[in-house]
Amino acid sequence: MADHLEASVTLPSDPASVSAARAYVRTTLMEWGLSPDTEIADTIRLIVSELTTNAVQHTLGQSPTFTVDLQLDRHEHLRIGVTDSHPRFPRRLPAAVQQDNGRGMVIIRWLTAECGGKLRVRPTREGGKTVLIELPWTVPAEPVPAAGQQEP
Repeated sequence: MADHLEASVTLPSDPASVSAARAYVRTTLMEWGLSPDTEIADTIRLIVSELTTNAVQHTLGQSPTFTVDLQLDRHEHLRIGVTDSHPRFPRRLPAAVQQDNGRGMVIIRWLTAECGGKLRVRPTREGGKTVLIELPWTVPAEPVPAAGQQEP
């Protein structure tokens, strides 16, 4: 397998795009050898769900699309970036007990830290931002054969 793999998808800033982003990430990571039935796969899907939901809900119509980038380096680090064109960086909001939303970044930070990862937010040249998650990659270097298929 290559030392560096990349995948990217750009979707409209629409609530239906959140599930499309999750499905894209799930399929891509399966191709890269991550079984979808693992705890880390569930964690990654939740992180992607929260990041893309934020890109849809908190850009106030100022970002018509968002992009999900995946990078796998030397089977050591997985980077997940969600980029939108809104200039405002995410803010940590107080998590009031009665609050129905606003805790996405708290969840993302906790999940990332729990996995031994890092979270960063970077401005883009175009005036938007990328929320970047880096996680250790601990899956086998060789892709796992799909169920019912035998290795050659």
